[in-house]
Amino acid sequence: MGTTIAGLEGVIAGESEICYIDGYLGVLSYRGYNIHTLADNAIFEEVIYLLWNGWLPKQRELDQLKKDLAAARPLPAPVVDFLRSVPQSNSMDVLRTAVSMLSLYDPEAQDMSTEANHRKAVRLMSQTATIVTTFDRLRKGLPIIEGDPTLGFAANFLYTLTGKKPDDVMEHAFDVAMTLHADHELNASTFAARVTAATLSDIYSSVTSGIGALKGPLHGGANQDVINWLLKLGDEDAAVDAVKNTLARKVKIPGFGHRVYRTEDPRATHLRVFSEELGKRTGHEKLYRLSSKMEETIKSIKGLQPNVDFYSASAYYSLGIPIDLFTPIFAVSRMSGWTAHVLEQYRNNRLIRPRAEYKGNPDGQTWIPIAER
Repeated sequence: MGTTIAGLEGVIAGESEICYIDGYLGVLSYRGYNIHTLADNAIFEEVIYLLWNGWLPKQRELDQLKKDLAAARPLPAPVVDFLRSVPQSNSMDVLRTAVSMLSLYDPEAQDMSTEANHRKAVRLMSQTATIVTTFDRLRKGLPIIEGDPTLGFAANFLYTLTGKKPDDVMEHAFDVAMTLHADHELNASTFAARVTAATLSDIYSSVTSGIGALKGPLHGGANQDVINWLLKLGDEDAAVDAVKNTLARKVKIPGFGHRVYRTEDPRATHLRVFSEELGKRTGHEKLYRLSSKMEETIKSIKGLQPNVDFYSASAYYSLGIPIDLFTPIFAVSRMSGWTAHVLEQYRNNRLIRPRAEYKGNPDGQTWIPIAER
């Protein structure tokens, strides 16, 4: 057996053309397009197309994808009934269950052809978003809002969630947030999805595996922990004291440090700006100021940089998004990356089956009859 590496840190587990990361230089790119280039220029639908196909869409290709995504938004009636009847539950549990349910009502669920899998990816992108907004409306006793086919992905999500069409700044901020969360190479949830896909299980099973992994607080669940931290702080002095006391107890602070990045997470660069802009527009600028003071203090003491979860928390809160939907919204965006990786896995598949270094008792243990144990 070779050298064991805890958590497979730094281990190359496969080849992919989808996402590139240089943690030391702070580089993230999708299909060769730097994340800053995409955040400054692309809309989320262009990013979806890029991840799936490998190139930026021409206008007719983008128009067709928008049309396909809008047409795929409605949920099967039994899934809506489930969302209406589900007891008070963890929102990620609801999302995981509802996404898995989609396969039961998709006549192409077991069709493993390339064309059918692409169509299922389109449905998963749209219907995952609809599950999140429908669940939130129903649990609040509010009527479900049908999607507006004239709105893009980001604007339609905010509209069907809140009942209000977002202004241009809010739409742009959320659209860029979707782009920033779309993919991140072989993170835990994407690797889980690819492991499932490598068994040649269907795409619904694969992305359900991804959702299960994303739920954890060491992965997608961290942004909820961040906002709960911020909301408990009274002022900037309290933020400094809380950080110092927490670090003195050797307790980790959510939203800081990253398994890959050794410099600033390039996604945090954009979300910091949106946290400030949206905070000013919606009366939550205090959250940005507290965040900024926390960042300053943690950098000075530990040298740690904020990750994607840190400023996305205050940005989402300023958009009026319920806290327990922060991680499901991460899943809505990351569905683009999960499906891209699953499609890539199918195209060049080999069963993913690593080995473990055995640390238990040696072979050949003597059997002891039950009466003598």
